[in-house]
Amino acid sequence: MKYFKIEEFNCKHCGKNEMKQDFLDLLDKAREISGVPFSINSGYRCPVHNEAVGSTSKNHVSGRAADIATPDNFRRGAILRGLYLAGFKRIGIADTFIHADNMPLNESAWFY
Repeated sequence: MKYFKIEEFNCKHCGKNEMKQDFLDLLDKAREISGVPFSINSGYRCPVHNEAVGSTSKNHVSGRAADIATPDNFRRGAILRGLYLAGFKRIGIADTFIHADNMPLNESAWFY
C-alpha cells in the first residue's frame, strides 16, 4: 500500500487484523484520487469488539470496511469523491466519519 500502514487497520480490542487485500487496494486508490490524508478510525473488528460498539453488521468483521475521520467539510467532500471514483458502492456518512466497505451486497449510501 502506498498511503497506509497495515497497523492502522488493527482491531482496537485485540490487535488482530484480517483486512482483505482487495479492500485495501481500493481504499489506497481512493486515497490517491482524493488528494487528502485518510485517518482510519476503525478497520478490522473482532466479533467481540464489533458487538461492543453495537454493530450487527459483518463488514468490519469480514475485513472489508473502514471508518475514515472527517475533520471538516472540505476533507469530507474530497474523501467522498475519492471513494466513489475508486469504485466504492457502499458508503455511510456521519458527522465525524465516513464508512466505506466493499461487501458483495447491493449498492447503498446512508446517513448515521
